[in-house]
Amino acid sequence: METRPPMAADPDGPPPPREPLYPAIEGFLEHATQAELEGLFASLKDRLKDLEGPRAGYRQRVEAAVSRTEELLQHLLQVRERLEAKPPGKRK
Repeated sequence: METRPPMAADPDGPPPPREPLYPAIEGFLEHATQAELEGLFASLKDRLKDLEGPRAGYRQRVEAAVSRTEELLQHLLQVRERLEAKPPGKRK
């Protein structure tokens, strides 16, 4: 059986089309407002407060993960707002 080395991309050719890795997140962030971002995890946070019993130990880890996710989404929202505020000629 013969094996071939993987084909390298042509450096002089056009770049491959960009496909979003997370289209749902990208779609949300393209149009989200600050209020929508704040309300995104509100129901999850409320349900976490009621978590008791043997699963209560997971609450801190889930709360930390939700908090970090909110921070990252907030940062992406700020980047989008900065890009939209720049004139079209200076977007590089």
